[in-house]
Order: sequence, then C-alpha cells, then structure tokens
Amino acid sequence: MAATASETDSRQLLRRLRDVLNEESAGQLRLDRITRLIAESTGSDVCSIYLFRDSETLELCATEGLNPEAVHKTRLRIGEGLVGRVARSGMPVNTADAPSEPGFRYMPETGEEVFSSFLGIPIQRLGETIGVLVVQSRQPRRCSEEAVYALEVVAMVLAEMAELGAFVGEGAALAPLHRKSVMFRTGIGQEGVAAGRVWLHEPRVVVTNPVADDPKAEMIRLQQAVEQLRITVDDMLSLADTGDKEQREVLETYRMFARSAGWLRRMEEDIARGLSAEAAVEKEQSLARARMAHAAPYLRERLHDLDDLSNRLLRILTGQGRDTGAEMPDDPVLVARNIGPGELLEYGRRLKGIVLEEGSVGSHAAIVARALAIPLLIHAERITTEALNGDPILLDGEQGIVHLRPEETVAAAFRDKIAMAAKAQERYAALRDQPAVDLSGQRIALHMNAGLMADLPSLKGSGAEGVGLFRTELQFLVRNTVPRRGELVALYRRVMDAADGRRVVFRTLDIGSDKVLPYMKPQDEPNPAMGWRAIRVGLEKKGIMRMQLQALIRAADGRPLAVMFPFIAQFDEFREAREHFLSVLEHERRLGHTMPEKVEIGAMVETPSMAFAPRQFFEMTDFISIGGNDLKQFFFAADRENERVRRRYDTLNVSFLSLVHRIVERCREAGTPLSFCGEDAGRPIEATCLAAIGVQSLSMRPASIGPVKHLIRRVNLKELRAVIESACGSGVQSVRPAVMDYLRAMS
Repeated sequence: MAATASETDSRQLLRRLRDVLNEESAGQLRLDRITRLIAESTGSDVCSIYLFRDSETLELCATEGLNPEAVHKTRLRIGEGLVGRVARSGMPVNTADAPSEPGFRYMPETGEEVFSSFLGIPIQRLGETIGVLVVQSRQPRRCSEEAVYALEVVAMVLAEMAELGAFVGEGAALAPLHRKSVMFRTGIGQEGVAAGRVWLHEPRVVVTNPVADDPKAEMIRLQQAVEQLRITVDDMLSLADTGDKEQREVLETYRMFARSAGWLRRMEEDIARGLSAEAAVEKEQSLARARMAHAAPYLRERLHDLDDLSNRLLRILTGQGRDTGAEMPDDPVLVARNIGPGELLEYGRRLKGIVLEEGSVGSHAAIVARALAIPLLIHAERITTEALNGDPILLDGEQGIVHLRPEETVAAAFRDKIAMAAKAQERYAALRDQPAVDLSGQRIALHMNAGLMADLPSLKGSGAEGVGLFRTELQFLVRNTVPRRGELVALYRRVMDAADGRRVVFRTLDIGSDKVLPYMKPQDEPNPAMGWRAIRVGLEKKGIMRMQLQALIRAADGRPLAVMFPFIAQFDEFREAREHFLSVLEHERRLGHTMPEKVEIGAMVETPSMAFAPRQFFEMTDFISIGGNDLKQFFFAADRENERVRRRYDTLNVSFLSLVHRIVERCREAGTPLSFCGEDAGRPIEATCLAAIGVQSLSMRPASIGPVKHLIRRVNLKELRAVIESACGSGVQSVRPAVMDYLRAMS
C-alpha cells in the first residue's frame, strides 16, 4: 500500500472513479472495477467493499485480491472483526499488524491470512454508515494520514453513488438506497391510519456531482456560499432580542462555528482532493455526525449547531431545500426529525399524517396532532435519511408501524384496512344524535377534548355533548411572547360562541414537564414530569394565572363558566388556587364586569395521592376529572414516554381499576360529578369498563366518540360490572381476558 497520497493522485483517482460510474454497466461490474481501480491507484494488494445487507449484517460485495468466491458469501455482524469494528464506530482502523488488533477475526474463505496491514474506512453519508472500504497489503506498514484522508474522500464518493443507485445489481446488499421497501417500528403519538406521500419538513439535499473537474471554481463557489451563510447568521443575531441573554449566547456560538477557519480549511482540503463543494460540505458533516454519536452531551449540542449550519450551506450551494418551488402532494404525510407546534399549525389539516424521528407522546407536536386529529408516529429512527419527497408511505397508528415505499401486497392489505375503518365511521356517524345509553338504560355522557378553535366544528359532527377538556396552553406554546389578556378574551369568547350553549371545561395553563414555553427559561430538572409544572407553576406565577382567569371571566360575559386546575397533588394546592380564583372574581365584579351566570371550579386528579385526600377536598370541588394518562404513569411508575415500559401496564389491571373505583366512590359519597379524561377514555373497551365501575362521564378526542358510543349501546353495564368484580375476586392481574370473553359471547 502506498504510504502517501498526493492531492493530484487523489483527483486522478476520483476522476477515474467517476468515469467507471458513468459507464453503462451492471452494479456488480461497477463494484468489481472500482475495487481493482482503488487497489492499483493506492499500490495495495487488496481492495474490498463491504455493504450492509441489513441493519446488523455486512456482506463482502466486491474484492480485488481476496478469493473471488467469497463475494456475497462472507458476512460479518456489526462489531465483528476489524470490518465490523469500523462499521460500529464509524471511525477508521489503520494498523500494520491486523492479527494483533483487538477483535480481529480471520475469515478463512477469503484467503486474507497473507495480508498483514489493514486500513478500513467507513462508507458514510450524513453520519449513517452504509458500508466499509478496506485496503490491505502483505507488507506490515501503517498508512499515512494523507493516505487515510485520500481514501475517506473516495469513500464519500462511493456513499453518494450508492445513494444514487449506481451499484444496483445481484445480491440483496446491492439494492439501491431510497428504492427499497422499508418498515419502521415506532412509538404512537396519536392513533389513526393514513396513506399518502412523503413531504419532508427539511428536504434532504441530494448531491449529484460529488467529483469536480475544476477545484479552483469549486473553491470560489464554497467561499461565496460560506460568506452568504455568515451574512445570514449575522442577520439572525442582529434581529434577536438582545434582552434574552441565553438566546444571544446560542446565536453567538452559532456565528463562531460559521466563522470557523478550521471548518472552512477542511472543506477546502476536500475540494483540493477532487470533491465538489457540496460533497466537501457533506463529507465534513458526516464526520461531525459520527463524532456526535460518541460525544459528551454538552459537545453534542455544539455538533448539532454545526450540523444545522452544514444543512444551510448545502441548501445555498445546491438551491435545494424548502424554497425550491416543489409542490406539496395532495395527500401529504409530513416526515421530520422533530417539529414545533407553530410550524405544525402552519401545515394544518392538510396533512394526512406525521412521522417524526424524535418527539414524544406528550410533546407540543403530539398535542397539536391530537387537536387536529392527525395520526402521529414518533421515534421512526433514520426515516429522514431514508425517505424522499413523493415516496408512498403508510401509517398504522394502532400498531405503531410505518411502511415506506410499501410492496403492493402490503399496500393492498392497508387499503382494505382503511376501507373497513371508513365503513365503521359511517356506522358511527349514524349514531351521532343518539345518546350513549347501555342495554340496562344507564346513560354515559361523552365529551370531547379540544385545544384549538379548529377543533370546535367537531363538537356537533362528533355527537359530543360538550368539551370536557379545553387545553389553554396551546395558545401560549405556539407564540414567541406571552399572549395579551385581550387576545385571550377574544379567543375564549369564540370558543364559547362555537360551543353554542354546550358546557366547556377550561383547564388552566398546564405547562412545564415537556411543555416548555419558548419565552420561559427552561428548568434543568432531572425528572420534569414530576417537577415544576402545571398548578405548581400557576401558584408561583400568579400574575399569569390571574390574567388567564380574568380573560375567562370576561369571555363568559354572563354565561356559565367551568374552570379546572391541573395536576393537583394535595388538598392545599386546590384550596389556594380556588381562593385565588374567587378573589379574581370579586375583583372583576368591583370593576363592573358582567359576572358568569354560574361558576364551577374543578380539579384534575392525576396523582394517586388525591385518591386518599381529605373528604373536604371532594366536598369543596364542584367537579373532578381523572387525568388518566398521568395517573397511570405515576401509579405504575412507568414513564409514558418510554416505549419499553409503558406498554407493560394495562389500564384494566385490577390494582389500577381499584384506584379508579376508590375515586368513584369518594366522589359519590360527596355528591361530586366525576369524569375521566385521557387516551383510555377514547378506547372503546377501556372506556366501557370505566363506565361499568361507575365513571359517568368520559372525555376523549372527537374521532373516538363514535366507536365508544357504539360499544356502550351494545352492552349491559351492570352485567359487565359483575364480570369485572368476579375477575377481581379471582386473583388475576388484569380483568381484560374476562371482559373480552364477555364481549365475544355477546356478539
């Protein structure tokens, strides 16, 4: 193997590579010629290319110097041998004595025992390793930094060509990127099914010209683009609110990276080696992403800044990105790493579904998706690097599965599923004006959850009797500043007008935990879900709570008003919040504002502690709503953001039902109306069981009202209660099997 590699040698090799790639030939033939070319150009005895067959397995796809019969037969698990080590770490392995290296594995079918030195380079694109490029020699010598660098440039071109489908051919590992059917197992942020075409929130730049003929021209293009980027960052800084010290510090760091001489120098060196300006930017971005995976948390944030700058620079160089004039498809499914509530609201109800690489079930995006009744799937790892605009995509929000570019058999089965769901919706629509009355004559009140004005048209269409929960925090989350009282008055008035006399329960500001206001200083808490949130914030920041309560009173303008305080964990919190509300009412009366015809002050029970609260709590509250999502996570000590644990615990668990029943009984003794709000209220089987044990009112997303009503009208709640009590007495962990047997026997 050559110990050094000049810039001229590197450019010549890249040009010869490009010529090979431009020839009309099958993918395997291209790979064979490439390995021969690299071996000759570097003076190596062996050049091999390994590509991922699946997420865990590397396959030898081409070689010059090893036994050709091993091609498509030799396979390694990620982390296995030196090749697997390169794939796992995303970093080169350069050694003069391969057998003495930790993790070395001898593959007898390849005939590599005579080769001592080894250099393995990850073939990466945007931090994702798609294979490994290996050169070996008989002589025991370590490659120079120049040689390693030259082969990194070559690997970059191979990655780009793989993306463009240059190696399509025999062997599963040669299937082109962005053409294969891919299935992602995901978390569920909002249930539902959808079929459509991909619309990338941040379209990924595709580099089609990785090799450049004129390095000087590419240098000029890069320098001009970097200067444009720096001007953009400076403009961002000058427009920033100078009173926000933290925001300014972030932008100053951003500007520091944009003006990094080292970053620019490395990209210029890449161009000197023969890469185009775009490919040089992407090469450095891939290396930064590989480092990001192993960096300390505080460094990872800085590398994220560099990653974002690289994306901006690529969009400047290529003209690709958000403002390219591409038209959103008629059936768009939004695909993104993450997205804020304001950006999601801009898309609105045009979206058929949303798929995020990150996100959480309680995130701002999830809240907006629920409000818009759009299926949302989260934790779809690497989907933004796999998907392209216009790709067909299927979302199964019941199972937590995304099919990207599905095969026809999958698409046909999915169409059948959507058709069946549509027929069911027609059946539910026929029940819209019918009450939720079971076979024994017991009536259950069904209400809907809302958070936006856009939700209110569903009030009539869904058959809901009112709004059991109006989330007031969305108007705070989608803005960069605190909304004015007058704006809130106008909004709440429109909500009551749209309800047209139906009861609306307004939940006061529920922020903190995962709902952090853009203009509120983030709290560095080890466990935000159990930290400074909801009523705890309201009682400390009474000015904001006072403004919101004043807005609600004025918006009511003589009409009935129902207000609920969230996350009450002890009696004194509710008592203090209630006294504050009564003092605001009195103040508004003295100012001459019209008082509500009737005022109801309620509490949301989301912690097990309140099941054991003093009797006075239940007597003092005008109504209580069980917040099922939080109550369940705290009862089982299972974070609902954690997919590994949250599905282990069943709502129909005997212990959890016993807790809910205790709250039911305590409310019955005090004569306090009780409702249940949360995901389980909208699941027909769970909702019907809650009704059977005494919950008289359920609040859910509008789309769930039809299915829940349909099941309640088909059962006898007294009989179902007897089934549940019998199962509880038998010592089982969950009553679900007994309930399902009862329901099957009915049908």
